Formats: sequence, structure tokens, C-alpha cells
Amino acid sequence: MTRTTQPIGIFDSGIGGTSIWKEIHDLLPFEDTLYLSDSKNAPYGNKTKDEIIALAIKNTEFLLERNSKIIVVACNTATTNAIKVLRQKYSVPFIGIEPAIKPAALRTKTNTVGILATKGTLNSELFEKTSSNLSSSPIIIEQIGEGLVDLIENGKIDSEEMNTLLSKYLKPMISANADHIVLGCTHYPYLKDQIKSIVGASVNIIDSGNAVAIQTKNILSEHNLLVTGTRTPINQFLINKNKTVLTKILSDYSSRINIEEVDF
Repeated sequence: MTRTTQPIGIFDSGIGGTSIWKEIHDLLPFEDTLYLSDSKNAPYGNKTKDEIIALAIKNTEFLLERNSKIIVVACNTATTNAIKVLRQKYSVPFIGIEPAIKPAALRTKTNTVGILATKGTLNSELFEKTSSNLSSSPIIIEQIGEGLVDLIENGKIDSEEMNTLLSKYLKPMISANADHIVLGCTHYPYLKDQIKSIVGASVNIIDSGNAVAIQTKNILSEHNLLVTGTRTPINQFLINKNKTVLTKILSDYSSRINIEEVDF
């Protein structure tokens, strides 16, 4: 294995970061990937900062032991609470995930933006800094998506309980005239269909997936780590919980991936 063919390491507090993996794989189809789903400890959003940092370090070391050439922290909560520590501690390049509040703030016509995220993300120092440094000053309606990650992790994306929670969280944003809703958790893109049915077609829903994939490509290129030419990649998924839900949400990629339950 040469350095360029070492895998892109990706971790999340569960299966939600696969929304980021899909964007990366679609943009960089010849790169090996190694995805770590820490579903046993999901959600990270309700944990303390110290707990989140400890889990991020554990996941990083797991990926580094398996020769990851770059690490994508495919979790808003882990990024906003732990990315600074990870970059200080390890020499490997890191790609973080932040809620796309900046583009929403620039594009809003009603001067009102909603953000749906975990408690850990909304209460983080990095999110507060990002929000306070916006060049424009829209009204930002923050909403903790309590319970959403648990439902997704348990395969209840299309459940009545999910629809009830989403309606409760989103309708106040629409009543306040928000024209952009930012998804501040990598699990939430799997809820786009339900969100659209609640908020209507005129409201823009923004996530960070494509931007993260582009940034991953750029950083790999800067470090001369991009795979050149065509090859058959190895896409390995490791999960420390039952893999049924993960297998289902990756069903469109089933011929290109391998999913394994491991204890970590």
C-alpha cells in the first residue's frame, strides 16, 4: 500500500456521517474509504465536551492504526468540540464539519434563518464564534433536534414519531418567516423529504455534504495524496452496534462496500 492508496478515514457518532461518505465517494470514486460508526455512543450531542473529545480521540486512533491518510470528522458535534484538540495532537490532515450557517446568512431574503442541530453543536464555542463572525446579521432561530438521531439510528426515519418531532421543531421557524433551514447534524440529510413536506418548496434546506467532499479533495491534492488513475476501491464500514440500519441506508452502494460489526 502506497501513501496515496491509504484510505480516507471517516468517523461519526453513528450512521449519519454516511451522508458525508456518499458525497466523498461520489466525488472521489477511486479512493479507498474506512468509515467508523460509533453508534454505541450515539448521540454525541448530549455528552459533555470532555466526553466528546475522548470519543473523538479514540475514533481517530482507531482510524490511524488502520493507516488512514486523512480523517474526516463527519460529525458536527465532534468537530465543534474536538477538532482543535485533534489537530494539535496528530499530524494527519483533518476535515471538519460545521453547520452551513454562513451561506444561509448570505442568501436569506427574509433575514431569518433556522438551524436544526444537536445540543452539543449549538452550545459549542466554535459554533458561537462562527455565528458571531457573520458578515451579515440575520435572525437565527436555533432548535435542538432532541430525539432525531436516536430515531434515525433505530431505523425510524419514516415513522409517525419522527414526523411529529420534525413538525414541532420546524413550524416555529416557518412562523418566524425563515427562508433557509440549516441542517447542523450529518444524520439530518436523511430527513430531507419529511422536512420538505413540512416547510414547503419555497424554503431552502442546506447541509454541508458537498462542501466537505470538495474540501477533502482539495486537502488531499495539497498533500499529494490523491489517487491518480482508475482503480477498484475498498470501502469498509465498521460499526459497534447491529448493522441492519446501516446496511439499509447504504443499499444503493451494496455492491461497492463491506460492512462489519466490530467491538471498539
